[in-house]
Amino acid sequence: MPTYDYRCEANDRVLEVNHRMSESVTSWGDLCARTGTALGDTPADAPVHRLATGGNVISSKSLGSGNAPACATGACCPGGMCGLN
Repeated sequence: MPTYDYRCEANDRVLEVNHRMSESVTSWGDLCARTGTALGDTPADAPVHRLATGGNVISSKSLGSGNAPACATGACCPGGMCGLN
């Protein structure tokens, strides 16, 4: 699963979380639940926004075996977007 960074507007904290591309995180409470982080003084409904960060793409050339691992979903992304084919 991809890793995303989210920033909370209320406390300016940035947390990293893994989730499917089809999912989104919209609140501090949801982000904390997914990462195992305590809410602290920040309200659970405080909005969070995904940051535009660089990602890691796996290609068969960068693997020692020369073979890309099987896609965890059993089907590759259209156009090779996941980088596994």
